[in-house]
Amino acid sequence: MSKAHHHAHDHEACAHGHPPTDALTFAEARCAERRLKLTPIRREVLEHLAGSPAPVGAYDLIERMERAKGRRPAPITVYRALEFLLEAGLAHRIESRNAYVACAHRHEHSDLVLFMICDACGCVSEAPAAKVQADLDLIAAAANFKPTTKVVEIFGRCAHCA
Repeated sequence: MSKAHHHAHDHEACAHGHPPTDALTFAEARCAERRLKLTPIRREVLEHLAGSPAPVGAYDLIERMERAKGRRPAPITVYRALEFLLEAGLAHRIESRNAYVACAHRHEHSDLVLFMICDACGCVSEAPAAKVQADLDLIAAAANFKPTTKVVEIFGRCAHCA
């Protein structure tokens, strides 16, 4: 079991910076506005991500979905749902954890997001990083480098664990 499950305080304040229902409301609105289909499996994956205070790996998602519904989804089904959520800007991949979090912030998929990951409880919060993105773009251009992925993860202590 991860450290997040052993921590006693309420994670809601640091969970992902928003309550789980915000992620679902945002997802419905974004899908409607962009004519994307939020299928039942995509919604279910998003609900599990939004309900977790810490990033969730794909196989942990499969286990949670099996416990919740009594059926085990195929890994490819979950990975396809995750891919859709990432491309639609409804979830993020935490690279260092090889895990995912829901997103309810109105930013574009291409926008750089800074992730703050608590070493003690594992919760993740996100913040826009336009200035960091501009600096990274300048640094990369000066080196004649074309990044394909830009991820900024900062590790430390959340407000509850500090």
